[in-house]
This record gives sequence, structure tokens and C-alpha cells, in this order.
Amino acid sequence: MDLASTPRANRLHIGIFGRRNYGKSSLINAITGQPVALASPIAGTTTDPVYKAMEIHGIGPCMLIDTAGFDDEGDLGKLRMEKTQEAMEKTDIAILLFCSLDFSLESKWVEAFQKRKCPIIPVVSRADTLEDADKITKAIQDTFGLTPITVSAKENTGIRQLIDTLIRNIPEGYEQESIVGGLVRPGDLVLLVMPQDIQAPKGRLILPQVQTIRDLLDHQCLVMSVTTEQLPAALAALSAPPPLIITDSQVFGQVYAQKPPQSRLTSFSVLMAGYKGDLKAFIEGASAVDRLTTNSRVLIAEACTHAPLQEDIGRVKIPRLLRQKVGSALQIDMVSGTAFPEDLSPYDLIIHCGACMFNRKYVLSRIEKARQAGVPITNYGVVLAKLAGILDKISY
Repeated sequence: MDLASTPRANRLHIGIFGRRNYGKSSLINAITGQPVALASPIAGTTTDPVYKAMEIHGIGPCMLIDTAGFDDEGDLGKLRMEKTQEAMEKTDIAILLFCSLDFSLESKWVEAFQKRKCPIIPVVSRADTLEDADKITKAIQDTFGLTPITVSAKENTGIRQLIDTLIRNIPEGYEQESIVGGLVRPGDLVLLVMPQDIQAPKGRLILPQVQTIRDLLDHQCLVMSVTTEQLPAALAALSAPPPLIITDSQVFGQVYAQKPPQSRLTSFSVLMAGYKGDLKAFIEGASAVDRLTTNSRVLIAEACTHAPLQEDIGRVKIPRLLRQKVGSALQIDMVSGTAFPEDLSPYDLIIHCGACMFNRKYVLSRIEKARQAGVPITNYGVVLAKLAGILDKISY
């Protein structure tokens, strides 16, 4: 994909963090070479995080995040801090700014990033105005064992060194290289079964379908797309069974019943589970379905935010299937977008969407929260395969 078409969720997320008036907005403007963020000597100018999609030579498509100062105060400051915390959970590489010898707040953020195994690049910012930059640099090395970069956004010094350091700190495997992975070979015919999704804008495919098609083309596969109703005719028209069929998870059972024995079957959502998250954790989490009772409580988390629609997969179809299996008294809660409960302990199972709108780091952070809370987590495609009784028969 080119710069313009690369989805936000597939970009390396680089977060810039620090106290108010430490020069975060000026630094992001220096990195991008354009006035992306509003820079001002007034502390607290940045409120909500500012996301700037760009491409950096050596990194590729990335997302720079300018955050509010983590020393913000008051009720409004608390809300801003929550947004900064949310940005941290999406961050693949953290740039942490220092402008004084007081590390009381910075220490907490270093610890938080290290706990998440997120690379940290310390930056001594506003070097053109600091008299004790050398002392701050040495103190950072002594305190955290990290080598800082001295930067002046005003004089544009240290920016190239910072970018080179970003390149060296790209986490290995920060984003899976392929959606279809080892399921296909060049020249394979892949049959896509795509019901007309009521959640997609008229005349458009949903993002997981678009990304999968692009990935298949990159693997030099032949791609054939049909609706569920067209599946029998498509199979009859082929001279040989397709090596792989990828379907919408909502019709897993229907497609499995019609597929040739030689054809492997998976779904867009299952593929996204491995591309965006931890497929092993999702498969293990799906076993919790068998332990649900009428006293259980399930959380369904969706990355997209849209008005409920008839036969919506997360709000209607999955709840209906779960209640058919467990009982009508099963309690099911729904959250969407970045809303996600801090306390997950009341839940017996979390079911997440394919998360095509989130980057992998953010999805993994949710999986880790669930693990720490001792709550099993799975995703739409995996749980639908489980409910259809074919989880052990699909490919991934």
C-alpha cells in the first residue's frame, strides 16, 4: 500500500510524551517538517492527542502522536491524562522528553513503558534554552541506563539523530508482515465468500476484506469473490476445488457445509486475529464458552463506533447465539471504540472484534489486561467458529 492508502491501524505508532511546555508539539513539527501541532509557550496548549500520518525514510508509513503533558492538573487535566494514557497503550516506540533534573514523573512513565516492553528514546528537549543539558543527559544515563539525544526543535539540531534512533528501535515483528501468512502459495486460487455486510457503506467492502484481497494479490494469488448465495455456482464452475476459502465469520457453518473436502477454510476475522493480536490466546479463550452459565457475564468489545443495525454481528448475532447455547439470562455488555473497562474482573469472557481499526500494540495491550485480570479473551471469528462447532476444522 502507498502512503495515502495505508490504514492508520497498520502504521508504526510513535508517541511523544513529556510534561507541559517541554516542547512536544515543536518536536513533532520538526520531525514532520510542517506545522502539524499547535506549538505555544503557554503550558497545556495540547489537549487531546494529535495523530499525524506520515512516512519516514527507513521506517515507512507511521503515525506520530503528540500528547498532552503528563503533569496536567485539575478535572480537565485528568481527562487529558486519560487520553495520554490511551495513547501510551497504542505506542510502538516512545519518545520521552526531559527538560530538568527532576525525574519524579518521568520515572513512572519509564517504568510503565518498560513494563509494556515498549522501546523508549529519551530526548533532552529545548537544548537551545537549557543551561544544564549535559547534567540532564548524564543523570538520565545514570538513573535509567538509557542514552538520551539532545534536540533543539527551534534550531533543528538532533532531529536526524533522533530519526536514525527511531529506525534502530523499530520493534521486531511490530506488525505482522502478512495476513494470509503460510496459508497460500503463488498461483493459488483463493475463493472469498463475502455476504453484503450491512455495516459497510453502500458500494464498499469492509476494511478486513480489502486488506486481505491486497495481501493475496501481493502473494500472487488468483482471487475470486462471491456472495454466500453464489457459492454453489462458483464451486461448480471451477475445474478443481480451491486450495483455500476465506469467508465472513457470520456464515462459517453455511460455508463449511458446502465446501469441498480438499479446500481449507478460514475467515477474515480469524485472519485478523493473528494479524492484529494473539491468535493462540483467542483460541484458548474460546474454550470459556463451554463454561458459561446463566449467571455468567460477557463483554463484547468493538473497535468501530456505529449506530446499531439490524442483524449487527456484535450487538445482535453473537449475543443471540450465546444465549441460544447458554440461556436467555446470560448478561452481555457492549463497548465500542476506545472504551474498555478498567476493571475486567466481573466478566467471564471477553469477545473482541477483528480490530481492523486498531494497531497491533493496542490490541495486545487489551489481551494483556485480560490476562492480568484472569479473564479469557477471544475474537468474533474464533468464537463464531467455536459456536458453529468447527473451530478445530478451520485453518489459521
